[in-house]
Amino acid sequence: MLPTSIAAHESSEKSNDSQQLHYQKDVDAGALFVLKSKGSWIHCGYHLTTSIVAPALLSLPYAFTFLGWTAGIFCLVIGALVTFYSYNLISLVLEHHAQMGNRQLRFRDMARDILGPRWGRYFVGPIQFAVCYGAVVGSTLLGGQCMKAIYLLSTPNGTMVLYEFVIIFGCLMLILAQIPSFHSLRHINLVSLVLCIAYSTCATAGSIYIGRSSKGPEKDYSLKGNTENRIFGIFNAVAIIATTYGNGIIPEIQATLAPPVKGKMFKGLVVCYAVLTVTFFSVAISGYWAFGNASEGLILSNFVDNGNPLVPKWLIYMTNIFTIAQLSAVGVVYLQPTNEVMEQTFGDPKSPEFSNRNVIPRVISRSIAVSIATTIAAMLPFFGDINSLIGAFGFLPLDFVLPVVFFNLTFKPSKRSPIFWLNVTIAVAFSALGAIALVAAIRQIVLDAKHYRLFANV
Repeated sequence: MLPTSIAAHESSEKSNDSQQLHYQKDVDAGALFVLKSKGSWIHCGYHLTTSIVAPALLSLPYAFTFLGWTAGIFCLVIGALVTFYSYNLISLVLEHHAQMGNRQLRFRDMARDILGPRWGRYFVGPIQFAVCYGAVVGSTLLGGQCMKAIYLLSTPNGTMVLYEFVIIFGCLMLILAQIPSFHSLRHINLVSLVLCIAYSTCATAGSIYIGRSSKGPEKDYSLKGNTENRIFGIFNAVAIIATTYGNGIIPEIQATLAPPVKGKMFKGLVVCYAVLTVTFFSVAISGYWAFGNASEGLILSNFVDNGNPLVPKWLIYMTNIFTIAQLSAVGVVYLQPTNEVMEQTFGDPKSPEFSNRNVIPRVISRSIAVSIATTIAAMLPFFGDINSLIGAFGFLPLDFVLPVVFFNLTFKPSKRSPIFWLNVTIAVAFSALGAIALVAAIRQIVLDAKHYRLFANV
């Protein structure tokens, strides 16, 4: 029985590989080695959850400080509904092209085939690269900050500074970056799924503990600042929520699915959004309830007041360790588009994947990419402001606008149909929001510029 089942499995994998070659007209090393199409719908769910349900969700209570209860929960619900809808539209477009014999494996492939080659090369490709590489830098910086938080709690008078922790986290990323393909991350991303539930539970429990005790601040849910600051604060909050829901790599995740892909992405999204609903809403509501408009940019910062922990130390240690571990997975997932581009540039599809011809350029190029990201994170510890800019300029068009445009151009629904006007409304509304959020993010960078200092120990 065992040899027969192994032979059947190998035969199935060969069949999947041959189908993949059939779908992809010009098979390059990036598509062949990084975007292997061997995964199942549950693997897809792991990848989606890691890319969306990330430690950025710990900023949601802070976004609520600009919006208040009603608008905050409304924006959170709208973000969930629109992104779930948009990601399914992208999946349907990808399935349609696969059935037509042209399986698209990358976001820029979709833009090239649907909008034209210039859109793929000069708009979607660069924006996706900036968003994903920005996420790698942001993960590295946040990983270093969580390490520093653990260090200061255990050694209050310690002399280590932030950039040293960023470098330590970068070394971990350097090792994980050598994992050859997106599909190879499926087991890591399963662990990541468990970790995001774990630290969200800890953050929620910590917020409730402080909120019910006398240790926390007095609850104040009023909106701070004058009218101008409140207006720009609303759009900053929208950018934060959009970045939290953002993905930017849906086509690359769907590329990891073994053909036929029909229906698999929807199941993966259901897994992801089940986790997302539990984690996003529990952290946002409990954090804002406990700290009100005193909620910090990262809710874990509220757990310590002037060096004094407001919750048991072990809870802070555990939450930060879970967060650090998941950040390493998030960073590697968002490194995949960079890996794919470098593999396409330096790899040889005619040579074996693990031949010297491909392994040596792979190790060198990925090491350089991680080293540059680590250097940027160490130099610019205020990268959060820049990430807001990237979120407004990148996640809003990639995840809210382009999916509905792709769907309307591919399936050409009647102009009398509700779906056509729903998609047009989403595209127009979120394009306008993106433009305003971009202005708000630039304004925030200008306001904070006087505090910027390279290699600052913040």
